[in-house]
Amino acid sequence: MKAMILAAGRGERMRPLTDERPKPLLKVNGKALIEWHIEALKEAGIRDIIINTSWLGELIPEYLGDGAYWGVNLTFSPEEQALETAGGIRKALDFFEDQPFMVINGDVWTDMDYTRIAKAPENSAHIVLVPNPEHHPEGDFCVTEGGKVKSEGEPKLTFSGIGVYHPHIFKELPQDEAIPLGPLLRELMEKEEVTYDLYEGHWHDIGTPERLKKLNESFQRKVKTIEFDL
Repeated sequence: MKAMILAAGRGERMRPLTDERPKPLLKVNGKALIEWHIEALKEAGIRDIIINTSWLGELIPEYLGDGAYWGVNLTFSPEEQALETAGGIRKALDFFEDQPFMVINGDVWTDMDYTRIAKAPENSAHIVLVPNPEHHPEGDFCVTEGGKVKSEGEPKLTFSGIGVYHPHIFKELPQDEAIPLGPLLRELMEKEEVTYDLYEGHWHDIGTPERLKKLNESFQRKVKTIEFDL
């Protein structure tokens, strides 16, 4: 399986931190957000990774190189204007050679083991849902007893920004247009073509400087606790 890390967004809510640095290069515990994903993908046996770029996009390949440092192969998909999630995937679709692939939002942090979803979904899409965080209590989607995801109903869970998709979902989309993923997923949900994995471990949407600071402080507390125990 191959994977895509989404890294083209402007990160407006992260300003001023993103005025001179793309959001996936912001540091969590001394390591760029995107590095955490690359390492986790390698641990899951995924070594062919494509990364889309736009805002300050030249800084990302400058920072990461070809991936040899991590033992992976990195390819970059530059976008003159950010094409949103589905549009970015459509532009990079040939990279996946008509095989199911994993997609990860570059602006989330998680300790999830990607091997748990690194397989072809039974349906068109298989997404990871998480319990609703404080900043998003209303959630996004609900689930059925049969293991499918619905766009309407209660209670709702939050979409993590992590999923596995079949290429056919995106083949009919126009090239080089900004297209969000949400409406496309909702159409598939109406056809009962979306399954899910519920992850209840650590997951953080790094959407504001305050959330990034809070996450980094949690690592600092862990270090102090370990030092105290020693």
